[in-house]
Amino acid sequence: MATYLYKLGRLAFRRRGVIALLWVALLAIAGAGAAMAPAAANTSFSIPGTEAQKAFDLLEERFPGAKADGATARVVFKAPEGEKITEPEHKTEIQQVVADLKSGSDQVAQAADPFAAKAVSKDGTTAYVSVSYDVSSMELTDATREALEKTGEEARDAGLTVEIGGDALMTIPETGMGEVIGVVIAAVVLVVTFGSLVAAGLPLLTALIGVGIGVSTITALASVMDLGSTTSILAMMIGLAVGIDYALFVVSRYRAELAEGREREDAAGRAVGTAGSAVVFAGLTVVIALVGLAVVNIPMLTKMGVAAAGTVAIAVLVALTLIPALLGFAGKRVVARKARKPRTGGASSGADAGTGADTGTGTGTGADTEGAAPKDSAGTRWARLVQRRPVAVLLAGVVGLGIMAVPAASLELGLPDDGSQPTSTTQRKAYDLLSEGFGPGFNGPLMATVDAAGADDPKSAIEHTVREITALDGIATATPPRFNKAGDTAMVSIVPDSKPSSLQTEDLVHSLRDTGAELEPETGASVLVTGATAMNIDVSEKLNDALLPYLALVVGLAFLLLMVVFRSVLVPLKAALGFLLSVVAALGAVVAVFQWGWLGGLFGVEQTGPVMSMMPIFMVGVVFGLAMDYEVFLVTRMREAYVHGESPGEAITTGFRHGARVVTAAAVIMMAVFAGFIGSSEAMVKMIGFGLAIAVFFDAFVVRMALVPAVLALLGKRAWWLPRWLDRALPNVDIEGEKLHAADAALSAQPGERARDDEGERVGSRS
Repeated sequence: MATYLYKLGRLAFRRRGVIALLWVALLAIAGAGAAMAPAAANTSFSIPGTEAQKAFDLLEERFPGAKADGATARVVFKAPEGEKITEPEHKTEIQQVVADLKSGSDQVAQAADPFAAKAVSKDGTTAYVSVSYDVSSMELTDATREALEKTGEEARDAGLTVEIGGDALMTIPETGMGEVIGVVIAAVVLVVTFGSLVAAGLPLLTALIGVGIGVSTITALASVMDLGSTTSILAMMIGLAVGIDYALFVVSRYRAELAEGREREDAAGRAVGTAGSAVVFAGLTVVIALVGLAVVNIPMLTKMGVAAAGTVAIAVLVALTLIPALLGFAGKRVVARKARKPRTGGASSGADAGTGADTGTGTGTGADTEGAAPKDSAGTRWARLVQRRPVAVLLAGVVGLGIMAVPAASLELGLPDDGSQPTSTTQRKAYDLLSEGFGPGFNGPLMATVDAAGADDPKSAIEHTVREITALDGIATATPPRFNKAGDTAMVSIVPDSKPSSLQTEDLVHSLRDTGAELEPETGASVLVTGATAMNIDVSEKLNDALLPYLALVVGLAFLLLMVVFRSVLVPLKAALGFLLSVVAALGAVVAVFQWGWLGGLFGVEQTGPVMSMMPIFMVGVVFGLAMDYEVFLVTRMREAYVHGESPGEAITTGFRHGARVVTAAAVIMMAVFAGFIGSSEAMVKMIGFGLAIAVFFDAFVVRMALVPAVLALLGKRAWWLPRWLDRALPNVDIEGEKLHAADAALSAQPGERARDDEGERVGSRS
């Protein structure tokens, strides 16, 4: 692989104009496609195989004409203190609101009069108007939303409290300035790391190009593939992070090769052949982790994973082709200014020697450059410290992460509703008013569907079944059964006496299903329970059931991949165990902040509640891929040093001398990019941004920087052990560039041929 990528890097360097134009053209095509694509409709949310989904599908079949995915809203009214909502003047105001809603937009399907629909609380202080629309919430026009938001202004002037809830007010998530701040921090880190504005700008430029292509493609295909707005945000988040990091490693290795006195084209080829090999395998682990989300069998999650994986694949291709092309345009400006100056009393620095055809070959040590790290650098000193106290470092890291992981034992999963909105929003105020006036379970009603198509007497079977299930404990109210035209199916709305996210409501759902199953042999009628609350419960259970198989699949495939990369059994095993430590600790931090509210104000968490159902499995997938990035980038340098004759301890030190500074910069950049999304108004994006940022911190600075050298120091040569039969069976991908070193040795034995090759490189550089 190293040889192939070496040739690819040199080709991209020589044909830099063509390569740059191709990427610009791809960006323009993707942007044009996104601009011309129709607006995406509301993302369908289905969970194949669950009872809630089966009930939903049955309702669509047996009750044709009902707009199942249409937007809904609830306009809630509360009378002033000491008054009743049923008083004539208040009743007149509310009925006027109903009339205004019906006439305010042609997208309104129905607006129910609360006094006719019996939507008035028992104490007579609260009432609500149910509004349904002919289109989904994403298809509502701005005029319709504005009409809904202005609803009840005259009623407010008359003294009534008016609040609005429901998905009709749902808008595309806003992410604010957080991402911009994250990119600015990344830019500062790159400038400090490289000491050159050009070198710092390359990773940012290429990452933005890659993300632009990826997100534009997602936008262009959103309507066709039913992709939601969250999909593009998550793809942007991950694409920016890995795009900057992958480019950072290639540019860093290029500067290191220049420091050794190589010509620019050869340096670009070797950077792609070595660091590019690591990028390919790191990218593969991320893609495996993201595409592996398909095993959960939740279409929305699968689409999010595949879309983000596509953006990662683009980032890899950018690092392998566009980066060497732009390095060709950058010239000597890619190294720090002080490294460009010729040294007095001898040969010029390697960096300067490699910057153009007119500078000669150069033999300087390049100590000023990032690539030729001083032997007593901070990374070197840290590696030696860890090797002197490996047991103490190992215990401190494991215990620290273990303490952080403790809150994860209290993890509660759920899907967001208006109850998770900030208390300042009208949606949350409407939610609270309904809970106060109609009971805590009113915001999460259950829909029991009774199917008696196979019964001898469908009506009798349905009535008997409904009597039995509505007599269960935990039910506040239940509506009479509503039959379909054929009379063989009915639906019953059941309001629990507990809030939607409580364990009592979950127990009620299971009781309804169990009771229906017990009655089915007697009545011939089956009971299916659906609704947002039941769907939430089913999602959580499905995700919990899928977590272990998903982990086994992703970790197993990545384990095999890392065995190919490192030619070792214990190094991939250590990598997987370290990942588990970091991801569980990150989940603990998410629980502490978003569920318990610790430091919630610092991260903009106005309302605590259950952790998003999809958060753990999505974070596991993404964090695993990113964790393997640092493993591959850091340990391949150690492996490279080891196979070239250094002792295990020396190889650890060499790996840190060359890689610690760059890995640290990469981790800080990735944390900054992820943390930028904490400012999002979308709860899931905010939570994932925080979770990924803290997970990268744990994995990069505790696991990879501390636990990895400690474990490798304890293992010694055994770390690189591989059974002979397995060594013969595994393909040799040459990620360390052994064939490139062999080619060097062959050329050095033939001075005349080497001179001709160098001359060819200089000619290529001029082109």
